[in-house]
Amino acid sequence: MTSLSLQEYLSREEALAGSDPVLSRLLVGISEACKEISAKVREGALAGVLGLAGSANVQGEDQKKLDIISNDIFVEAVARTGAVCGMVSEEVPEPIAVPDEYAIGPYLACFDPLDGSSNIDINVSIGSIFAIQPAGRPKRQPAEGDFLIPGRSLVAAGYCMYGPQTILALTLGRGVVLFTLDDVTGTFRLTAENVRVDREAAEFAINMSNERFWEAPVKRYISELLAGKDGPRGKNYNMRWVAAMVAEVHRILMRGGIFMYPKDARNPSRPGKLRLLYEANPMSMLMENAGGAATNGHQAIRDIVPQGIHERVAVFLGAAEEVELVTGYHKEA
Repeated sequence: MTSLSLQEYLSREEALAGSDPVLSRLLVGISEACKEISAKVREGALAGVLGLAGSANVQGEDQKKLDIISNDIFVEAVARTGAVCGMVSEEVPEPIAVPDEYAIGPYLACFDPLDGSSNIDINVSIGSIFAIQPAGRPKRQPAEGDFLIPGRSLVAAGYCMYGPQTILALTLGRGVVLFTLDDVTGTFRLTAENVRVDREAAEFAINMSNERFWEAPVKRYISELLAGKDGPRGKNYNMRWVAAMVAEVHRILMRGGIFMYPKDARNPSRPGKLRLLYEANPMSMLMENAGGAATNGHQAIRDIVPQGIHERVAVFLGAAEEVELVTGYHKEA
């Protein structure tokens, strides 16, 4: 039997759970953007999309050509749905208004149009991350403050991973589902429902080259994992590191584990590296809906009240037992 398309799944959710048809339209628009980006990624050098663009984003990071192309694709696709009244992108300093030729709607969209830019030119998995939140009172020119609400308010979140398969992960707050792009028909097909993450784990993901900059609770936790079965945890752990949050989170959804990007001493004024609105919040919503957990080492990420649209946070997410342990070490410090 043919699996449900994304549109059919969203129609089912509207009928069974009362989901908003406007939200469904927005999510279909995002999926169309992901299909277009996926095609650009596959073409690579053939389409002239690899390499640096010669500019930097709001965080001062060098932009790749594909960063800018993906941002333009996302902005246009989301605006065209008529479901949002504003957007925030990693690649743009200020909130993005919907062009006058499009209607506005009751939602705000926050996205990282291309996560894992360092992997683009070496043909390793990358992806897009998105979060959808209610707009309150829709208006044509959204202000920064309109976006600064905790992640508990998100109505949908997900990512699209461009790897050996193009996979779309989605949560509407009622579990996590996965869709795989059928390249023949150009349709995202439902391939997994009720995705769950075990409380226990035997894998961890962290950039070990930054160890000398970590805070004491992180050093303590990692040292216990590295000690293996002879240490206090009494079992061996494997380490993985892809350097793209989408790929790290997808691995955890598929086979468990914990992903960490802690605060470190390289920039003491910065509470972390990953962005709250369009990286940490949506991934935390996915993880919690799969039975996992996500904190900044002190509190649940989705409880944080944002102070800026490009605010950064430390991230510990994945298997609940591991996240709770490393969070407890921070609270003891």
